[in-house]
Amino acid sequence: MKDLVLIVDDEPGILTLLGQILGDEGYEVATTASGEEALTIYRERRPVAVFLDVWLPDRDGLETLKALRELDPGAAVIMMSGHGQAATAVKSIKLGAHDYLEKPLAYERIMETLNGALAARRGGGAALLDAAGPEGTRVFNPPPRWRLVRSSRQPQRTIRASSVIYGLGLHSGSRTGLVLQPLPPDSGVHFVTLPQGTQIPAHIASVGDTEYATTISRDGEEVRTVEHLLATLHAAGITNLLVKVHGEIPVTDGSAIEFCQRLEEIGIEDQGVPRREVVIDRRYELQLKGDKRIAIEPADTLQVAYLLRYPPPIGEQFYDFRLTGLDAFQAEIAPARTFGFLRDLPMIKELGLGSGGRLDNFILVGEDNVINTSLRFPDEFVRHKILDIIGDLYLLGYPVRGRITAAFTGHRDNIALQRLLLAG
Repeated sequence: MKDLVLIVDDEPGILTLLGQILGDEGYEVATTASGEEALTIYRERRPVAVFLDVWLPDRDGLETLKALRELDPGAAVIMMSGHGQAATAVKSIKLGAHDYLEKPLAYERIMETLNGALAARRGGGAALLDAAGPEGTRVFNPPPRWRLVRSSRQPQRTIRASSVIYGLGLHSGSRTGLVLQPLPPDSGVHFVTLPQGTQIPAHIASVGDTEYATTISRDGEEVRTVEHLLATLHAAGITNLLVKVHGEIPVTDGSAIEFCQRLEEIGIEDQGVPRREVVIDRRYELQLKGDKRIAIEPADTLQVAYLLRYPPPIGEQFYDFRLTGLDAFQAEIAPARTFGFLRDLPMIKELGLGSGGRLDNFILVGEDNVINTSLRFPDEFVRHKILDIIGDLYLLGYPVRGRITAAFTGHRDNIALQRLLLAG
């Protein structure tokens, strides 16, 4: 007996096209242009999945989604719209949709999303999309045969429930949002761009730009400013996660504290499978100009010691952090905000960056003083540099055990150190 898929849309062309695609893939298809009729069909026939348009003539698609989820909390619903916006997509996920498709619909995305929704319904969590490749293989973490990767006694982890975070992109200036969804063991951390659906692994091979922030990209799509979220995942030991995002990770208040708080709210789940770690076996050091330096050497946990020096009012700051868990990160590093200098604002604007900078989401430093806020730590600037290193370092694909010593370095140097590790 064929599995039934329900399509709810007021455009006859969508009903026909999508119905043909699903029929060719071996599904039985039911169609309707009415949200009310969709609820009746669901009650009577219980389809395995529903493609649901946001705009319907008799009732709002989001209202219909909510009613479907009340009928069946496990309903696999995929929202569709030709007028996609970040807020609509994020609200759909928050109300329980598995995913969100932007019209015109692409065959590959239709089937990827349907397969993911069905896998999530069977497994109780989000499913990792298959990445296009010559053998159709999944894109996971770096291969465990890489000589620095060792098995650990610590378990793999994901989150207990999906969650949504709204905000503003620091460099794009656009309103944005992200959806966090659990993934099964051995999946890794992956970003998916909305609404296009391009999957980008959180891996050093995905790194594009490193000017003022870390950007990952693939097939012309990119996700900007990933370092604060990745630092939080690194500190929490979350090894499997799907992050759906519109272009740029929300800056929140310029720190990682909101990400920590959100993880505490939704909970972290041990998955009962040993995780793998990058265990540093000897000293690796980049050859940099002047006083700049960054190196990593063996240690029993992740440690970062950073020396920073700017003209007053910052001066010289040094901090030595030992990552013993999320609590230590949340207490010592996560609250430290990103910062910028008043004198650099014209250049930042010329680069097309910093458009989302507001007086409440970064520290603005003038000639003689901090202009817009009170510092959370006397040495907040150096602590933020450590936050960036912890986040960038998670692009190795696994938690890291080693001690980093750095001075006067930035995102580009953090990425270069990882490439040195991969090459060595």
